[in-house]
Amino acid sequence: MDSQQRNGGQRWARDYVFDALSELGIHRIFGVPGTNEIPIIDGTSYPENQVEYIECLHENIAMGAAMGSARMTGKPGVVVVHVTPGIAHGIGNLFNAWRSQAPLVILCCQQQNELVTQEPLLASNLVDLARQYTKWAHEVRTEQELPMVLQRAFKEAMAPPNGPVFVAIPWEFTMRRIGDGDRLPGITRISPHFTADADAIRQAAVMLREAVNPLIVVGDAAGYAEAWPELQALAELIGAPVSLQTFSSLANFPNGDYHWQGELPGGQKDLQKVFAGHDVAFLCGFSNQAQVTVFKYSDGPLIPPSVRQVYLSNNSWDIGKNYYGECALFGDIKATLPLLNREIGDQPSAAARQRNELLRQKADARRVQWDVYLREAMQQQEIWAVVIADALRLEISERQLEKQFVYVHEAVSDPAPFQYLLPFTEEAAAPISYYCVGGGSLGWSMPATLGIKLEAQGCQGIDTRFVVAATGDGSSLFYPQTWWTAQHRQLGVLYIITNNHEYHTLQMGLQQVEAMYGDAAGYGWHARTQDPEYLRIHRPKPDFVALAKAFGGMEGEVVAHPEAVRAAVRRGLDHALAGRAYVLDMQTVGLDQPPPTPQQANARYRNQPRLDCFHAPDGDAQRNTDNGQPANVPVIF
Repeated sequence: MDSQQRNGGQRWARDYVFDALSELGIHRIFGVPGTNEIPIIDGTSYPENQVEYIECLHENIAMGAAMGSARMTGKPGVVVVHVTPGIAHGIGNLFNAWRSQAPLVILCCQQQNELVTQEPLLASNLVDLARQYTKWAHEVRTEQELPMVLQRAFKEAMAPPNGPVFVAIPWEFTMRRIGDGDRLPGITRISPHFTADADAIRQAAVMLREAVNPLIVVGDAAGYAEAWPELQALAELIGAPVSLQTFSSLANFPNGDYHWQGELPGGQKDLQKVFAGHDVAFLCGFSNQAQVTVFKYSDGPLIPPSVRQVYLSNNSWDIGKNYYGECALFGDIKATLPLLNREIGDQPSAAARQRNELLRQKADARRVQWDVYLREAMQQQEIWAVVIADALRLEISERQLEKQFVYVHEAVSDPAPFQYLLPFTEEAAAPISYYCVGGGSLGWSMPATLGIKLEAQGCQGIDTRFVVAATGDGSSLFYPQTWWTAQHRQLGVLYIITNNHEYHTLQMGLQQVEAMYGDAAGYGWHARTQDPEYLRIHRPKPDFVALAKAFGGMEGEVVAHPEAVRAAVRRGLDHALAGRAYVLDMQTVGLDQPPPTPQQANARYRNQPRLDCFHAPDGDAQRNTDNGQPANVPVIF
């Protein structure tokens, strides 16, 4: 006899949560158990609710896992957290969700309502903790308002633009009896497929058709809308290079299209150089518009004033947020782009065809440069990221996993090889085949793999047979507890640690700060050393394979030479496809070598071909910043 029958079909207020999940076809709740949450967690033990409780060992892991699940399903990920420390622990990935427009519903079980004013253990003003990173944050006043609040919360998380919602519930409310007929009637769903104003579309079409040298910048809203074909048609019609916003959360444009230029650089002057020379920029779903590390007003705006700006977004906040937009289209990207393309015409102009031919030639040259770079990498004594990315590419192709893989990216020192070589193409993948976040709060990748792998199918026509995460050694140490849940749930994920024994992006950040402020009037700051011990992760070096084994017996190996990478990736993939998680500790610095100086560490990037081949001076395969750093590597402070 199940507990429902034992209790005579009794319902409690917590069952409104399960009414909402049933209405939307959501089958998982993520969290870390706490006493206050037990009434809600208990609801997952009733088979008729068809909801699993996915136990994690840290709230930020639960938050990240729910984000991964939401990305795959397109539905809100649901997290239950424990009072003040619960939401506080989850703030890092809540911030990532906010900046990445990920739909979440966070339920936080507050202490007893009648006791909160007396400041009991763990209680605080929970709404204020969560408010700035949510679309709506609220604490329930009485159990009678739970149906209204839950309906609003799920409606708002799904309404364009998607985003996280926070609801605090005094825990005794969840145990109040309700009648069998007291049920959530449904969840209001707001269609995202609305089109921009017709007059604005015509104005945008004229500006783009008549542009002398147009540029397209694509943000996350385009990837969520599955707008690859419409964007490709637009790029072809106007002959424009396509750049992605820095720290794109998805593959917002297919990398197999010759218009693709990779992500915008993360430096002020480098960003200005990309826009310079373009008379019109089409900013499509461009949400995170200032992903730079150091900025000085005296050096000018990120987008030069000479560039006329055309915006299209389903979020009015992102339209003209930082700069004046001469034309503003407020609408769904996939629904609006066909109307815009139709207004532009069905054939590129002669000038657009010339630009397309130039883009095609530069893309062909870029491929040759990357082949040369890969051959150089294979001759090294340590492992460069391009070798790992190429091994993954070959294995995905040979096993015909093109529509059955998800790559989760947090190898923040090495984004370019993975973004360029893995098959994020219209034939082989979908925008959600690539997972990253727009917030940059470290510790997003390994937790996300849990939620991604738990969902067998992705909402954009892919499945998750092969889930692989590439994560830097510094980022990996944030939440290795993830591996316990992976083993507990028998989730076959391949974890690749790009191990350079340091916080490399911070090493470059130090150099960037000195370059900007070392000789600036009123500053003149210089670090005591360019090679500080506090940015190293050694003495002792963490043993990731031993750590993985400690969290449930996960297997793995250390890989120390480029010639060993392909076979190791093959073994790791075999384990993952068999349902067993596996970790590869890739030594991107020689295993027995002393830690390199910052100058030595940057050597591998010196010959790395730039992704943005359109804006490269002729014959320049690299794109170094003004202070000699590779712009293909973002800096995270």
